[in-house]
Amino acid sequence: MGIQEIADKLKPQVANAGFDRSVKLDTGADGVILIDGATVSTTDGPADCTIRLSMDDLESLIAGELNPTMAFMQGKLKVEGDMSVAMALSQLIG
Repeated sequence: MGIQEIADKLKPQVANAGFDRSVKLDTGADGVILIDGATVSTTDGPADCTIRLSMDDLESLIAGELNPTMAFMQGKLKVEGDMSVAMALSQLIG
């Protein structure tokens, strides 16, 4: 699954969720997904919170195979910025 496919899969989850912050999922060379309120794009930009993780871990996270809290504790994802935004996002897509 590519970065655009993951972004497309997230759009319906985010659209009506009432998520009012911005978060960037940064997979390095594989690209970024920027969630800004109800908008999801693959264009890089500033965000309240940046979550860095591998493409494989992002795919597992979206598929529900990887628990976001466990991934954080195991060092599979790193959070920069407002941690409360990352927690709100985990409730949305977790």
